[in-house]
Amino acid sequence: MAKGRHIHKRRRHLVLVIVAAAMGVALLAFGGVAFAAYRYERSQADRIMPGVTVGGVDVSGMTRAEALDAVRAAVDETLSAPLTVTVGNEHWTVTPDALGRHAAVAVAVRQAMAAGDQLSTLDRAWHRMRGEAISAAVPLEFTTEGSGVEDLAAMIARRTYVPARNAAIDITPDHTDISFVRARAGAKLDLPAAEAAITAAIADGRARLRLSTRVVHPKVTQATMGRTIVVRVDQNRLVLYDGFEAIRTFAVATAKPGYTTPTGVWNISDKRVNPTWYNPALDDWGAGLPAVIPGGPGNPMGTRAIYIDAPGLIRIHGTTDDSSIGRYASHGCIRMHNSEIERLFPMIPQGQHVIVVGSRPAGAAYWSTPPASDI
Repeated sequence: MAKGRHIHKRRRHLVLVIVAAAMGVALLAFGGVAFAAYRYERSQADRIMPGVTVGGVDVSGMTRAEALDAVRAAVDETLSAPLTVTVGNEHWTVTPDALGRHAAVAVAVRQAMAAGDQLSTLDRAWHRMRGEAISAAVPLEFTTEGSGVEDLAAMIARRTYVPARNAAIDITPDHTDISFVRARAGAKLDLPAAEAAITAAIADGRARLRLSTRVVHPKVTQATMGRTIVVRVDQNRLVLYDGFEAIRTFAVATAKPGYTTPTGVWNISDKRVNPTWYNPALDDWGAGLPAVIPGGPGNPMGTRAIYIDAPGLIRIHGTTDDSSIGRYASHGCIRMHNSEIERLFPMIPQGQHVIVVGSRPAGAAYWSTPPASDI
């Protein structure tokens, strides 16, 4: 019995020795594999793991320099792609890089180089040796710097701006007649909206962008322009317009030779009932007249006066000399019959325009009347 136990004990010891030897061999083998994997990984450490993309560009197995070149080539193609901005029938073509668009290529490649760092050395070596992708997509960040977008939008806004035109009665360049200016709507680009749309278009890589202007309505139309007085010196006629329609015509007296009723577009600055007359020429033609004549009978300006801002203290006023109406008889003012200026006075508000056109006919003398005058 003792001999049998001894044999059994020796067999068990032999099994343990064999198992230990096998484990040792396994450990040695594993250590060898691990060391080989470590060395392989070290030799490939300057290359990006398989299955890594930067902004959609596959950079698997590339060095940093190779990845930078590959990604920059793709970025350059993107940033040099033309964008055509259209407003109406006008077009402007630019590129994203010209507008200050940039990509953080170096940052993205650095992230790509670090892809797989969370894996063990053996796992990284395994992926490299087998070419097994780790499926890491590194985004490419784009930014737009500078004032390129704002400058482009501002330039387009200037080029496409159409000012609204108000309705008006105007004077011709030679001051011989009037012209009727009809209201017209304008157009204006919404600048903040245009900047946002251009920014979004370059971010999306679009090739075309259409912008629209908004309508700018005139502030004054023919229906709202109010009334205008037109004085025709060559006819000695005063015409009252409501919008573009002549609603009243009156005979007037204007400047005699040596004096001027100034042509131009003037504003009604004041209106007076029974105005006070202040002698404007105490040392000239008014030397024999009082310095001041209060309103009432005998006042040279009659019963009403409409003050305009033309040079020379020009007024549209009544008179004590009805026989002068229709003639070239004043010192520059526009005279009317008292009864007629009393009718005109409430029909034209302060602030409205008085347009004086035409000129006294050549050869006209003091007290002359215009040709074809019916007075």
